[in-house]
Amino acid sequence: MTGLVFYKLLAIFIAVAIGWFVGRMRWLGASASAGAEGNDPARVLSNVAFYIFVPALLFRTTARLDLASLPWLTLAAFFMPVLLLLLLVYGLQRWRHQVTEAAAVPSVQAITVTFGNTLQIGVPLAAGIFGEAGLAIHITVISLHALTLLTVLTLLVELDLARARPEQGGLASTLALTVRNTVIHPVVLPVLAGFVLNSIGMALPTVLDEVLQMLGTAVVPLCLTLIGMSLAYYGWPRAWRGVLGLAALKLLVLPALVLVVAHWGFGLAGLPLSVIVMVAALPTGSNALIFAQRYRCQEGETTAAIVASTLLFVLTAPLWLAVLSAI
Repeated sequence: MTGLVFYKLLAIFIAVAIGWFVGRMRWLGASASAGAEGNDPARVLSNVAFYIFVPALLFRTTARLDLASLPWLTLAAFFMPVLLLLLLVYGLQRWRHQVTEAAAVPSVQAITVTFGNTLQIGVPLAAGIFGEAGLAIHITVISLHALTLLTVLTLLVELDLARARPEQGGLASTLALTVRNTVIHPVVLPVLAGFVLNSIGMALPTVLDEVLQMLGTAVVPLCLTLIGMSLAYYGWPRAWRGVLGLAALKLLVLPALVLVVAHWGFGLAGLPLSVIVMVAALPTGSNALIFAQRYRCQEGETTAAIVASTLLFVLTAPLWLAVLSAI
């Protein structure tokens, strides 16, 4: 663990602690569960991020993406096992829960075990350990990370929510509702709009690009303080088995799956293999909490999983680096 990564982790915990202190002091208001009217401040801030800052970041990223130069083999070696675990966790949770009860649980669990903290922790980790060449591969992966995972998960959760509303009608009505809610969505719509702009070769106007960049930079500090506030408002979960299970899937199972598929399935080796395995080994990212709060499902468990996986990452990161050096 390099000094740069250690200080980044320390900065993350300090930002989370600031958010927790503000929430604990109730400086932004009381929780709705405590008798206050409407939403609690943590959920309001989550909606601000979900409807303003995250869409700006996704739209700008998609519109500026150079699709022709992407290393598709490396991307396939990463995203195929990640999506496989996502669908396995989703399918298991869907089998365990009735569609009409906690319809968003499977998707929230799936994002918690697959969506990594690729920016705050991933970027300094790649730069500090793998250098400029490794950082370039890392940035390529994360350019499609949120676009891919959030789009797939949005489709799954909206389909489940539509199926949970029997009053909507038959299969055709369910599919129509799912498509509408998936497309007209603060995650998917900016991605589609960005791809349209990208495909016609139209560059973003300078002023618009500056505005989007400014809004996008707010995602990281807002999400980190939001984690702390969520801990203050929702508290720690009573049962830790589920939280530690989610952290184990994220920190151990996912990187192992990526390693096996990428190395023995795609024949990847050297720097590209090391980079994508360490991307998979990152702790759960804050977008998982935004997703959970969007659908008002398992906010406390997701928050605890983010904090626990970030703490445990200090132990698991050297483990995976040792495994990669042996290979």
